[in-house]
Amino acid sequence: MSTVNISSHSTSTAVVNFAPEKGSVELREIPLPEIGATDVLLEVANVGVCGSDLHQWTADHSWPVNYPVVLGHEFGGRIVDLGSDVVGWKPGDRVVSETAAIIDPQNPMTRRGLYNLDPTRKGFGYGVNGAMTKYVRVPARILHAVPEGLPLEHACLTEPCCVAYNAVVKNARIEPGDRVVVLGPGTIGILCAAMARLCGAEVALVGLESDRNRLKIAEAYGCESIIGDATAWARERDGLGCDGVIDAAGASITLKIALEIVRPAGWISKVGWGPQPLGFNLDPLVQKNITLQGSFSHHWTIWERVIALLASGRLDVRPIIGGIWPITQWQEAFEKMHHGEVVKSVLTPV
Repeated sequence: MSTVNISSHSTSTAVVNFAPEKGSVELREIPLPEIGATDVLLEVANVGVCGSDLHQWTADHSWPVNYPVVLGHEFGGRIVDLGSDVVGWKPGDRVVSETAAIIDPQNPMTRRGLYNLDPTRKGFGYGVNGAMTKYVRVPARILHAVPEGLPLEHACLTEPCCVAYNAVVKNARIEPGDRVVVLGPGTIGILCAAMARLCGAEVALVGLESDRNRLKIAEAYGCESIIGDATAWARERDGLGCDGVIDAAGASITLKIALEIVRPAGWISKVGWGPQPLGFNLDPLVQKNITLQGSFSHHWTIWERVIALLASGRLDVRPIIGGIWPITQWQEAFEKMHHGEVVKSVLTPV
């Protein structure tokens, strides 16, 4: 049953990706979502703009999209309605949501708790309607409580922080004192660098001349910033290379660079997406006995750890937030990120 009066909101404004062609994103009025027995209706407070939203806008993504679809999968807000079978939540609760909107409970990966690796998984913003709108339907199973004192405009970025946590803490062999190079100063790269610092590593974040502003932001997390070649920094200790590399760039050339600068028996955690073919020899992977590990998405326990880090202040997302825009100004927010003027744009529904 409805727990609040939302009858005056039969429709809401949404940022909709309506076709696969470049630029096929616009504001549309959409009906209020209908929730099922195990869902909640969430009033969105803030939604982060992700690189994947930009890729769907520029039509250079490499994943299937169910058009038309409301963009946005980094979000937090307040519960305004509950399905009949939902327990443990109440109207007004401040929450953030994971991205696995649809999963198969019988899939072997789901049964292991790794539902992020369920091949049939569908996420917000490409598989089902996302959160760049006023109200979004969310399965109660993927909700997490936001502690008092953690602003929702910060909590909405839990998702990219979880991507970084998985790449650095779960899928890398990082140890205190390691020298770690992070390639790519986008949101995920900067957060990976911050996470590696929390693990006790010496960290250098590497980018291009055009990335100078974003590299500067990484220095707020205690990282060194390098424009161009990181070879000298990687080999500074004993000439053999850095202990590990986190490839957050999504271009094939960065994996080649990672193979060159990592030490024998080192590791590479690849979290960046990119559709380009490799086009280079992988023999260094064998010759140097390197561990190459992919990292994708996140799951329940990672979210709980990251929320604790955010609430304690040990992980601070304020340095990466370049501004908060009303959802009606989505294009400006997208363009600011696309051109590298800001690291992360945050939207507020109207």
